Amino acid sequence: MPQSGTGVSVEAVDPVFQTKMLEMLKQTGRPEMVVGWYHSHPGFGCWMSGVDINTQQSFEALNQRAVAVVIDPVQSVYDLVKGKVVIDCFRLINPQLMMLGKVAPRQTTSNVGHLKKPSIQALIHGLNRHYYSMVIDYRKNKLEEQMLTNLYKKTWAAGLTTSNFDTHANVNHAIITSMAKHSKNYTLRIREEDGKTAEEILVANVGKIDPKRHLEYNVDEIMAANILQVLGTMLTTIVF
Repeated sequence: MPQSGTGVSVEAVDPVFQTKMLEMLKQTGRPEMVVGWYHSHPGFGCWMSGVDINTQQSFEALNQRAVAVVIDPVQSVYDLVKGKVVIDCFRLINPQLMMLGKVAPRQTTSNVGHLKKPSIQALIHGLNRHYYSMVIDYRKNKLEEQMLTNLYKKTWAAGLTTSNFDTHANVNHAIITSMAKHSKNYTLRIREEDGKTAEEILVANVGKIDPKRHLEYNVDEIMAANILQVLGTMLTTIVF
């Protein structure tokens, strides 16, 4: 469908094109029916704007079961490491049925494992009021899963990059402050556990933060960050 787009919106230039397109497809021996359309919202999330709703209305006029697929390629970058794509599928809610107080025309046999919490941005733009989200799934073979997991996977060179020195100093200060607090709490816990049995210690520590485990995590974090920072700085000094 021919469209004109800007940085924040896309509008249809010729709405009649989709009707004529079906006729042209039949002339070429392709009797397919339009089952929906798709577009992207780079960095804005998956929802439908007013223009998207109008476009979906024209598609549902041709086929009542037409769907609108929205994909966010920017947010998908952060989920591709897990093999996921930020994608959603929508269909409009008949406003006449909503005015009559009837339930939206959607049925499901089970919601177990399919419920997905909608974003605030999608609710603001009319989700569950003007349109509703559909449960979708897409199949991937082993090669496709491997490609998605390795697409934005960090390489060995990522460990040699140095962070901003001011940011690195602030992170070190925050970790050392946390270590000082957990060291004090760990000392107090050792004094409190003196003379108690193993069962009494286990009951007394239920629901409490384990300062020893936090100390171990902080030590590993600050050592790894500083070793990489020093190594990267030395290599940069020698090479450049």
